[in-house]
Amino acid sequence: MLGLKLKTDPRWVNIVEGNIEEILTDHAWCEQKAATNVITLITQNSEHEELVTSLLEIAKEELDHFQMVHNIIKERGLTLGRERKDHYVNELFKFLKKDGSRNDAFVDRLLFSAMIEARSCERFKVLSQNIKDKELATFYRELMISEAGHYTSFLAFARKYSEKVDVDKRWKEWIEFEGELITNYGKSETIHG
Repeated sequence: MLGLKLKTDPRWVNIVEGNIEEILTDHAWCEQKAATNVITLITQNSEHEELVTSLLEIAKEELDHFQMVHNIIKERGLTLGRERKDHYVNELFKFLKKDGSRNDAFVDRLLFSAMIEARSCERFKVLSQNIKDKELATFYRELMISEAGHYTSFLAFARKYSEKVDVDKRWKEWIEFEGELITNYGKSETIHG
């Protein structure tokens, strides 16, 4: 369904299990950044009522996920560390089209968002299937389902609101770019790392 070029090696979970506090902190901040991204999309494209209505729900879900991860951190006696840079997302951001119309930029931002959700969904699936911690396995399975919904929403809105962009062609470009980019990741205890 996701169409990603490269699947995460399940051995990545061994790295994650070596530092649960780090993966949870990184994950919490990923959820906060996802909520911020959605709010930015709403702010910049408020003329689209259906988009605003749907993205408000996604923003709430992302903040709920942030709170859920934070609660797990507290329950385990761990500490929410400082915000982490997400080099993977920063590299994806550089791939955004900077030229073209306002609509072109809007559609590309939706595809950027879909790409992040697709990879997060895939990582959550790997965690849910391979982590020894049963509570976290269940938690990541539930989040995987949610991320899949976000991914499909962003893609659907890109198709709906595109005026001139060939969304399927541009999505293939995103898939190709991400497939090359992700080969540099999967070596640290972060969601995209």
